[in-house]
Amino acid sequence: MASYIYSKWHNSPSGLPVEFYSELNNDRFETRKIEIFKDGSIGYASSSESTKSTKLGIAPVPSLEEISKQPEFDIRVITPKQFEEKWQEVTRR
Repeated sequence: MASYIYSKWHNSPSGLPVEFYSELNNDRFETRKIEIFKDGSIGYASSSESTKSTKLGIAPVPSLEEISKQPEFDIRVITPKQFEEKWQEVTRR
């Protein structure tokens, strides 16, 4: 079963995203991802398409507990509905 997370990267370096929405498979690999950049631009990626510089990760996403130990990240679980609403918003053409 898929899981869904939202994270915010405080003080992200210039040109890198500040917010992430990720859909993860059972092995914690990203299947879809949305990135929001400081300038308000948005990138997204899935197995069939990608925009901007956004790509799916090539390694499993660490656990929430592991990520939350890093003070520069806020991370939380979101619902499938929250992810899907954001995905539909950013992928509308």
